[in-house]
Amino acid sequence: MAVGTMRYWAAAKEAAGTAEEAYDAETLADAVRAARERHADTPRFLRVVANCSFVVDGTPVGKRDHGTVPLTEGGTVEVLPPFAGG
Repeated sequence: MAVGTMRYWAAAKEAAGTAEEAYDAETLADAVRAARERHADTPRFLRVVANCSFVVDGTPVGKRDHGTVPLTEGGTVEVLPPFAGG
């Protein structure tokens, strides 16, 4: 297991009620599952995270299976909801 930081941006930050929290997980799938469990009483968080993109240690995850994305000790997971802009 690796310990690191999940950083929430925009709507994810608002729904989580925090800008960041720790993860203790082996893969991105494990970390996201744990975050969903922590915020299970917040349906908005569950909806927002279901549509988020993730960047792990500076590398976009894209369409990779989250179960195949390893997390590193002291690493960072950026949780990025969809956004519009110009």
